[in-house]
Amino acid sequence: MHRFLPASIALALATPFGVLADTTSDVTALRHEIEAMRAAYEARLQALEQRLQRAEAATAAAPAAVSNAAAEVAPAAAATTSAAPSTMPVAAASGAGANAFNPSMSLILSGLYARTSRDPANYAITGFPLPPGAQIGPGTRGFSLAESELGFAASIDPWLRGAANISLHPDNTVSVEEAFIQTTSLGNGLSLKAGRFFSGIGYLNPQHSHTWDFVDNPLAYQALLGTQYGDDGVQLTWLAPLDQFVELGAELGRGRSYPGTDTGRNGAGMAALFAHTGGDIGTSHSWRAGLSMLNAKADDQGLLATNAAGTAVTDAFSGSTRVWVADAIWKWAPNGNATRTSFKLQGEYLRSTRSGSLVYDVANTGSTGAYRAVQSGWYLQAVYQFMPSWRFAARTERLNAGSPDYGLNAASFAADAYRPAKNTLMLDYNPSEFSRIRLQFAQDRSREGVTDNQLFLQYQMSLGAHGAHSY
Repeated sequence: MHRFLPASIALALATPFGVLADTTSDVTALRHEIEAMRAAYEARLQALEQRLQRAEAATAAAPAAVSNAAAEVAPAAAATTSAAPSTMPVAAASGAGANAFNPSMSLILSGLYARTSRDPANYAITGFPLPPGAQIGPGTRGFSLAESELGFAASIDPWLRGAANISLHPDNTVSVEEAFIQTTSLGNGLSLKAGRFFSGIGYLNPQHSHTWDFVDNPLAYQALLGTQYGDDGVQLTWLAPLDQFVELGAELGRGRSYPGTDTGRNGAGMAALFAHTGGDIGTSHSWRAGLSMLNAKADDQGLLATNAAGTAVTDAFSGSTRVWVADAIWKWAPNGNATRTSFKLQGEYLRSTRSGSLVYDVANTGSTGAYRAVQSGWYLQAVYQFMPSWRFAARTERLNAGSPDYGLNAASFAADAYRPAKNTLMLDYNPSEFSRIRLQFAQDRSREGVTDNQLFLQYQMSLGAHGAHSY
C-alpha cells in the first residue's frame, strides 16, 4: 500500500496541469475560429462592396433604356435583329446615386462619300412638286460630314422623363430634331408625350436616320412626307394588356412640316392616328403590321413644279393633305438569336390625297384654280445577315403621280404618265453595335428620261450612352 501512495500523490498533482492544457487548447481553437469567421466576414463584405461599386458604375454608364412602351413589349426578336447604333441616349435611372439626375449623352458621328452620274443640284421627282429646300435626293457629291446627332436624355422625376436630339447638318447648320417630355407612370398602358418629335405613323418615320438600313429614305417618304414627318405637339399612346402586341396612338400638332405649313394658327394644323400590332411565331419568327393616317393643313405652300412648256414655276397650294400608310415587317433569326445570321423583309405603301386651291406661277401668272391630286408610292426591301457583322440588302421602289385635277389651270400642265422608280443594293460591316461601315449602289430613275447611278460609302459611329432600338 505504501507503494501506491507516491503514485497517487503524483497523479493528484498532475491533474490540474492536464485540465489547464486542455483549456488552453480550447481557447486557442476558439480564437482561431473567431479569426477565421472575421476573415470570412471581411472578405464577404469586401465582395459585396465591390458588387455595389460595379452596379453603381453600370447604372451611371448605361442605365435602363428609355424606349417607349411599344418597343418594350415588341416581339422577342426585336432587339436582336437590328445592328444599328441607337440615336437616343438612355435616361438616368432614379435613385442611381449622385448621377441619378444627370442626363445621359450620346453622339452619332456620320461621314459620307457620294459619287453620282447626275448633278444632285438638279434633283427632282417627276410629277411630285415639293417645297423649295426639301431634303430629297443624294445630297452633295464627294466627301462630306453626313448628318450627325447629339442626344440627351434623363429622368426628371418618378413621373416624367425628357429627351432631346440635336442634328448637325453637313452645311454647318444645326436643327432640333426632337425635344420632348414623356410620362413614365400614367398606368393602364397609357403614355403621353409633348414637345417636338417624329410622328409615330408608318414604320420608318419614327426612326432616326442612322438606324435606317440604307443611306437614304425611300422615294415614297421623300415625295409624300418630305423625307420624314416631325412636328411640335402632343402624342398619346395606349398599349393593350394583351399577349399580342397592340398599340394605338393619336397626335395633334402645329403642322409646321410638309405636307403641312406653319401658319401660326391657334388650332392644330396636324392630326394623326396609328395602330400597330405584332407578335412571335415560334422561337425564330416575329412580325409587325400597322395602319396610319396623317392629316395636315397648308396655306400658301410654295411648290416647285414644271409646266406644260417644260419651264420651272413656283405654285402655291392651300388646302389639306391626307396620307395613309400601311406597313408590315417580318423578321427571322434562328431561335431568336440574331448574332450570327438573320433575315428581315419590310415594306410600306403610302397614299396621299391633296385637295384645295392652287395658285399657278405665283411670280407671273398668279392664276387660282381648284386642285386635287391622288398620289402613291411603295417600297419593298430585304436585309440578310449572312455571317456575324456582315449584312447584304436590296430595295426596290415605285411612285405613281396619278392624274391631278388642276381645275382652271389644267391647260398649263401636261399630263404625265411617268412612274419614278429606284433600285438599291447595300453591303455593310458592323464591327460592333456601335460602329458601321456601309457601301451602297443605286440606280435612281426619279427624273423622267434620266438614270442617275449613285455610289455611297458611309461610316456611322456611336459614342456615349445608348438606348434600345425599336422593333
